[in-house]
Amino acid sequence: MKKLNKTALFLILTFIICYTMIAIFYFMGGKLQSTSGFIITIIYMFIPALSVFIVEKLIHKEKLVQTAGVSFNINIWFLVAWLITPLISFSAFGISLLFHEVSFSPDMEGMYERYAITMAPEQIEQMKTSAALMPVPVIWITLIQGLIAGITINAVAGFGEELGWRGFLLRQFRNMPFLKASVIIGFIWGVWHAPVILLGHNYPQHPQFGVLMMTLWCILLTPLFLYITIKSKSVIAASVMHGTLNGTAGVAIILIKGGNDLFVGVTGLAGFIALILVNVLFFIYDNWITKEKIMNGVIREFI
Repeated sequence: MKKLNKTALFLILTFIICYTMIAIFYFMGGKLQSTSGFIITIIYMFIPALSVFIVEKLIHKEKLVQTAGVSFNINIWFLVAWLITPLISFSAFGISLLFHEVSFSPDMEGMYERYAITMAPEQIEQMKTSAALMPVPVIWITLIQGLIAGITINAVAGFGEELGWRGFLLRQFRNMPFLKASVIIGFIWGVWHAPVILLGHNYPQHPQFGVLMMTLWCILLTPLFLYITIKSKSVIAASVMHGTLNGTAGVAIILIKGGNDLFVGVTGLAGFIALILVNVLFFIYDNWITKEKIMNGVIREFI
């Protein structure tokens, strides 16, 4: 098979399995904000990796480690992958406070109001009681837990996606310029999220418009993921970045009140601005500090 066909097969498998799974879950009355919903989203994350395995190992009989960029050779870029997402979350938090009708909420009332959309009153009261008993502010506990999860269980879940998006597709698109590949992979990644977004994930107040927001967000985020993957020479670093992003995203909204899911938080407009700023920093580093000029080059030159 030609590589185009291999890529098409991967995408067909991934989208058919994922979209069908969510459709069945929806028509059976499933709710994303439930235990079964949590399990479904975890399974959903592993489908890209499953598709890569089917295409590379079962159909093409190739060595998965080499073809998907799996390496555990730790380097400084693993540390960058681990710490860059808390920076994005704190930036989104600060930017959110600049918006109209958004204010600092040290008592976390804003967070409780957002959770009230999907949680029962008694659950909210239990959250308040637990927060009051904590020896340090919740935001720091969230950060520490997110950092630990980012290099452990969340990284494993992130690997389920990253083996496909930043492992397999990065090499399938090796003949493309870096920025073009970033846009295409980001678009695919964003559209892949559509079914869970429509069920209320990330944008529970605006699920339909949230599909567009998520797609744009993934396009902005993908250059950072690709850059980390290329620099670290491993999709594992991207998995750490993905896992830590999921673990620390809450930092951006814990202490704010007001706004809605389209504006505040890592996946809102505040997050978009934070991502643009971090992309600019990476671009400056790539063009004027490092010897490699990845962002202006063709991917095959660096992998």
